[in-house]
Amino acid sequence: MRVTIKDVAKKAGVAPSTVSRVIADNQRISLETKKRVRKAMKDLGYHPNVNARNLAIRSTQAIGVVMPSSTDKALQNPFFPEILGGIGSVAHEMEYSLYVSTGSTEEEQFEEVKRMVFGNRVDGIILLYSRANDVVMDFLFEKNFPFVVVGKPYSEENQITYVDNDNVKASREITQHLIDLGHQYIAFIGGSTERVVTVDRLQGYESALEAADLPNREEYKVQTEFLESGGHKAVEKLFSLDQPPTGLVIADDLVSLGVINMLEELGFRVPGDISIASFNNVYLSEITRPPLTTVDIQIYLLGVHAFKCLIEKVKKKDEPSKRIIVPYKIKYRQSTKEIDGK
Repeated sequence: MRVTIKDVAKKAGVAPSTVSRVIADNQRISLETKKRVRKAMKDLGYHPNVNARNLAIRSTQAIGVVMPSSTDKALQNPFFPEILGGIGSVAHEMEYSLYVSTGSTEEEQFEEVKRMVFGNRVDGIILLYSRANDVVMDFLFEKNFPFVVVGKPYSEENQITYVDNDNVKASREITQHLIDLGHQYIAFIGGSTERVVTVDRLQGYESALEAADLPNREEYKVQTEFLESGGHKAVEKLFSLDQPPTGLVIADDLVSLGVINMLEELGFRVPGDISIASFNNVYLSEITRPPLTTVDIQIYLLGVHAFKCLIEKVKKKDEPSKRIIVPYKIKYRQSTKEIDGK
């Protein structure tokens, strides 16, 4: 026999209308009552008609997640599965589904976002990137559609809600670590300068060099993809210079792994010949050889905060924009050492 709302209400000791309000996650229902009703639903095996409920409350119970590039390429970087884990953990608690973009180009992503918005497929969108002059971000802002950015927006004039770290300060600190170890020839490997995270980390690197009165060399700055293969290309460029660097600040751990592999092929040792300081503290950074000195940006927590901020905007359309800065911590490991002769 099919279980009904009345059966759930009887078991939980509440009115059927209360069960309906719990299903709709009404804020007026106490957490204790919600727990009791949800337990009764679980014990009885009751599953609400989600489509009917969503139609009634004009909600899809789904949010869109947009990657910075094609999904298959993005998921090669451990950053994205980890931040999706943070987003998904809260989404599961609140019974939301994730709609992950699959477009392989910026144009395809934009078309997919338009389908999400105009087709009422999602209640809101999380952008897992911030780049200059982004048509997706501009479109969502223009349509006043709920969205949150992971990373600082390229322009803060629009009052966009975002979740980020203080990347300038973190990069300055990690670069200073190499300077304190006696390195004077320090290069920077980052992603595209269209990405705000690269610009901020580059700024921190440059400010540390300036404060230490060290030269800011253009040939020491390399742009590459945040993939292991990007590290190979960066090494080829930097170590063909007349004065190759002795220290590297690398804006992504996955690139660092490619750098280490390429350096080994060329006969360089890390940290014996080259010190490497990196970013993100993905799970691979601790088990690689040598373990990476890296900035722990608390990726999972970035995802948790992004989802919570988005739901606030979904439930309250006039929710003011906010800036959430997640603290970072530097993990000092074995990929950096004092330069010989210091």
